[in-house]
Amino acid sequence: MNLVQLISIIWAVSAALLIVVVLLHSPKGDGIGGIGGQAQLFTSAKSAEKTLNQVTWALSVVFIGLTIVLSAGWLTPKG
Repeated sequence: MNLVQLISIIWAVSAALLIVVVLLHSPKGDGIGGIGGQAQLFTSAKSAEKTLNQVTWALSVVFIGLTIVLSAGWLTPKG
């Protein structure tokens, strides 16, 4: 497995996780707290939403960054 394949796998996993995390956001503003009481894992619904937002931003940065790196061809050897 070379570096490009490893980066591609990380890119695909970050895309799938980003889809899941975005779907966890609630349009009514209660976010992860609206899913069967799962917000009890956190201290409050507000901290659950804050954590969900931070995870979403982090995955977005990883996904967009890797998209740029992979599409620019910076990792392929010039020959």
